[in-house]
Amino acid sequence: MKLLKVEDLKKYYYSGLFKKEVHKAVDGVSFELERGETLGLVGKSGCGKSTLGRTVLRLLEPTSGRVLFEGQDISGFKGSALKNLGIRMQIIFQNSESCLNPRMKVYEAIAEPLRLHRLCERDEEKGRVQELIEAVSLSEELLFRYPRELSGGQLQRIAIARVLGMKPEFIVADEPTSMLDPLVQAQILSLLKSLQENYGISFLFISHDMEVVKWMSDEIAVMEEGKIIDFR
Repeated sequence: MKLLKVEDLKKYYYSGLFKKEVHKAVDGVSFELERGETLGLVGKSGCGKSTLGRTVLRLLEPTSGRVLFEGQDISGFKGSALKNLGIRMQIIFQNSESCLNPRMKVYEAIAEPLRLHRLCERDEEKGRVQELIEAVSLSEELLFRYPRELSGGQLQRIAIARVLGMKPEFIVADEPTSMLDPLVQAQILSLLKSLQENYGISFLFISHDMEVVKWMSDEIAVMEEGKIIDFR
């Protein structure tokens, strides 16, 4: 069974008088993803890549179509079912600072989702946080610093550690390295590859950079004007 199966997914936005104007952000997209594999999604800015990723995760409600996760249609999930799904399916954003509270030290930032979702006992928390920061190749010394004291690459690693703490099976990586310099970008890409090998995570890896997508992906989907026009 495929981990993820997307069938004829659409996300339309309506505007204008009587909402007759239609913007087809995602227009009939279908794809499948095996456990532990990466599908790269490449295309120009504004073609619908990020909207597709968020719609797959149910962060946006689809206009129509189906998303099956381990064979279950998640379109009807609500309440606790949707909350549990949000643990198993996660997102890494382009701007890591957007998901970090500037008043919260790194330790608290990593521990926050563990507490929120009750993923470990309180007496296990310190050890779990230490495991996570080691998993993203950062020193424990950084645990008691604030985000403003860290570099862009370090912030992205902290954001990855937060996501990793929930033990997700599927991650949408939405331009996770586009704001980093080339050396740090390569380090983060290598980290994601390593985590995939160690934890069996499946990725939808979104980028406008074909060379980056080629290096990361098992298969590549090319998106244009809301549609996937080619698989490579």
